[in-house]
Amino acid sequence: MPMQLVIPFLFGVFVLGIVLSLILHGGKQTLRIPVCTSFAACILTIPIATRIMREGTFFLYGKNLVVDYLSLYHMVLVNIVFLLASLYGTGYFKGMIDTGRFPAAAVRRYCMLWQAFQAMLLVVLMSNNIGIMWVALEATTLVSAFLILSDSDSLSIEAMWKYLLICSVGIVFAFMGTVLTVTAAKQVSSGADLFLFSRLAVHPELIDPRLMLFAFIFIVVGYGTKAGLAPMHTWLPDAHSQAPTPVSAVFSGVMLSCALFCIMRYLPIAEGALGKNGEARSILLVLGFVSLVFSAVFIPVQRDLKRFLAYSSVEHIGIIAIGLGLGGLGLFAALFHTMNHALSKTLAFFAAGHITDRYETRDIDRISGAVRQVPLWGGLFFLSVLILIGVAPFSIFMSELIILKEAFFAGKYFIAVFFLFSILAVFLSALRHAMKVSFGEASHTTCHKTGPRFVDGAMAVVCIAALLIPGLWIPAPLASFLKALSAIVERGITL
Repeated sequence: MPMQLVIPFLFGVFVLGIVLSLILHGGKQTLRIPVCTSFAACILTIPIATRIMREGTFFLYGKNLVVDYLSLYHMVLVNIVFLLASLYGTGYFKGMIDTGRFPAAAVRRYCMLWQAFQAMLLVVLMSNNIGIMWVALEATTLVSAFLILSDSDSLSIEAMWKYLLICSVGIVFAFMGTVLTVTAAKQVSSGADLFLFSRLAVHPELIDPRLMLFAFIFIVVGYGTKAGLAPMHTWLPDAHSQAPTPVSAVFSGVMLSCALFCIMRYLPIAEGALGKNGEARSILLVLGFVSLVFSAVFIPVQRDLKRFLAYSSVEHIGIIAIGLGLGGLGLFAALFHTMNHALSKTLAFFAAGHITDRYETRDIDRISGAVRQVPLWGGLFFLSVLILIGVAPFSIFMSELIILKEAFFAGKYFIAVFFLFSILAVFLSALRHAMKVSFGEASHTTCHKTGPRFVDGAMAVVCIAALLIPGLWIPAPLASFLKALSAIVERGITL
């Protein structure tokens, strides 16, 4: 099937899913619609990947859309995480529907917004036009904000407004960065071509360096707000903790990395305009380390299980930003870490969701000995935290080790030492929380025991295998693919 048909068909699937969600009754059957659309998106990614592998980067619709290795990589992660979270959601919301806490109208709204959210993230990833990217990312904020409201209590309403307001302020900064980029690039081209990443990446040396520096600062602050980089992360703990668990999983697993993807598109342009003097990468290094410091300070004092995982996301987005800031092998590690974090955080939220549902609380002080009361998910939660804090032989250990190696062999010893101490501080405090939740003295809190679903256990096995194998051995095709991604982040979109 030609790409001119595959891409419209892909988005047509989401439109059909939204329409079906609107007209169906809104019960448990409606929750299967996002599963079907996410599965269809995964299948339709196959011909796109085949075309990329065979012919390389291709453009659509007047070059306003582009699919290259970098966008394909993130598209695959988005579709997989949404599929896993959709499957998880069919079981997660079952009890809420049975008890009337999730009425039919709310189910229909949730399914419509869920599919619109996934579709808009895919538009972000395929945008070659900086204006379309900005509009699409703002659209993801508008549709995903109301997903936080599925529980409809006062705290979720507050979290929704905080997310909406802070990310909207961030998107205003990103808009100013977009305008400054176009202004700085007037010598490169004229007309609509000024908005194309592929055009800006060809002659970045013609871009005004002073304006581009200010533009990149606005871009990093704006899109970094949506990515959860500290100190702009303040919406993230509330939104992640109050949102339903499937929403928390996609927020943390892929939405944050899609916002960081926008910065990756701008990075080679800023580097080329500034003469590769390191100013653009230094901005990412600073915000990356600020994120690590905030995580190391706030994780020990968390008493909400999902807020703890939210601050873990701040840490890992900071690690990715540090990898991008280091360059070289750091780019390889940052992109590798993007996949590792997406899968491990999805697994962690799934386990946390089961635990908090059984204990009917997110309070860490009231959850203890989960491996005895909820054996499967208590054990998986502990394992997922071990993966997140970088215990060998899982793949997060490998990506963090590569970043440390790049900093050390590049002679950036202060960065290497600071990075090591920061992740060690997070390691100790996160391990203490995980030990308390999984292996502490048996809690007296009522725990509702139900048997685990086969599909949830199967998803957990898939995630663990995908995180274990690359930690032991990175297959040559995966290594080559990550190197190709690194080259795109370094040079930009190639015509």
